[in-house]
Amino acid sequence: MSRLVIVVEKPSDWGSYYPSDNVVAAADYLRGDVGAEGERTQVINLCRSYKYMGTGYYVSLLAEARGHKVIPSVRTINDLRRRSLYGIDIEDLNTQLGKFLPEGSRDASDFGLLVYFGRTNYAPLEDLAQQVFETFPCPVLRIEFERQRVWQIAAIKPAGLHTLSDDQEDAFANALDAFSRKLWRKPRARRKYRYDLAMLQDPNEVMPPSNKKALKQFIEAGKELDIEVDPIGKRDFARLAEYDALFIRETTAIDNHTYRFAHRADREDMVVMDDPVSILRCTNKIYLNDRLRSRKLPTPRTEIVFRDDAKKLAALPDLLGLPIVLKIPDGSFSRGIHKVETVEQLRAAADQLFQQTALLLAQEYLYTEFDWRVGVLDGEPLYACQYFMSRGHWQIYDHAPKAGAAKGTVRSGGFKTLPIREAPSEVVRLATRASNAIGNGLYGVDLKVVKDRTVIIEVNDNPSIDAGVEDAYLGEDLYRRIMSEFLRRLERKRLGVRD
Repeated sequence: MSRLVIVVEKPSDWGSYYPSDNVVAAADYLRGDVGAEGERTQVINLCRSYKYMGTGYYVSLLAEARGHKVIPSVRTINDLRRRSLYGIDIEDLNTQLGKFLPEGSRDASDFGLLVYFGRTNYAPLEDLAQQVFETFPCPVLRIEFERQRVWQIAAIKPAGLHTLSDDQEDAFANALDAFSRKLWRKPRARRKYRYDLAMLQDPNEVMPPSNKKALKQFIEAGKELDIEVDPIGKRDFARLAEYDALFIRETTAIDNHTYRFAHRADREDMVVMDDPVSILRCTNKIYLNDRLRSRKLPTPRTEIVFRDDAKKLAALPDLLGLPIVLKIPDGSFSRGIHKVETVEQLRAAADQLFQQTALLLAQEYLYTEFDWRVGVLDGEPLYACQYFMSRGHWQIYDHAPKAGAAKGTVRSGGFKTLPIREAPSEVVRLATRASNAIGNGLYGVDLKVVKDRTVIIEVNDNPSIDAGVEDAYLGEDLYRRIMSEFLRRLERKRLGVRD
């Protein structure tokens, strides 16, 4: 991992905290007296001001010139001056602040909040604080709100360490400790790895793309290739720039932190899977359907239905026949998908799904005993699986509650993993073409074979790789191949070669 350097404008600014070898004066840092040449360094710039051409500005500027990762970056400093960027998408802001403000201050027209590394002590505003910090990564931020008819952000400003009260200093110290835990703790002895890879995962996810054993296998495969694979979570967003690469092992979505992680990693010129473009192209089934059709790739007969288009909805049985499969654009693991067998069921399901989306996909129903899944990495087929339908159900995953089953119980069918050479050649060929229509990352392509017809159901940017399932044929080599692709890209990046 990289060395941590905390830069303060004056030594007295750190007077309230424990002495640390990590803390240096801005003048010493600017003179270049910190860090060995070639050593990876993470800089936290706590100067009193980031004014253009001032001391704090130059600390961040020269940190970037030296190849150090710095917070705030020069880009963040410049962005904080542009009020037009304050229009962050904050849903229900008025409700959030209404819950936060005491009953006696309902007439307040302005309000300020200090945020330390994305943290605040005010629970109703935690998500808001994190979102602002992710947009403007800066150690201490003051968010100023104003209310006219509704609450809105009036300004976002950096705040100096020297301006904090005693209570605020305690909150800052706790946030800094969480942000970089090795500051006051003796680090464990570790070997030096050539590259550091962050693996984003959520231990509490009900249906994660990789189970715990698979995650351990990725870590072991990385070690063999001189890559340290470090599991991280959504709270580690600000630490992302410490790493050389990002591997997302959480279910991706455009509207959650997984996309923000991918976008930030891409902006930092890191090697990343899933890359943000692949997430955009795969997570919305309407976009994906159009992209596959534009490449003349076979898909089930599909119609797009708008929320207010009752005429198109009524015409679906004639266009597609019955049964019909209705899908929300961003469902995953068989969620948000209904099979309807009558006109009444069609209307009821559409009414329910249109509460979540303005557009729906309607597809012809193609029953098969199993779906094919072909894993593709950088345009090369990697593994092939047959996923069988859940018993008594028409999908692989059955989310419907069963008598006596615990709430949230999900049943799934069996599987069979094959060598690529034993999978039908047309299935492998179409899977490779479909993945190439998305990008050069890691994908799982789902297909159905009905008689002599092979169709692509979807391309997953974040395919399942579970120990005991997808690795049933390749074993440890599956994880080694994926980590080898990270190594290949990291080496090419180091040499200045673009893929």
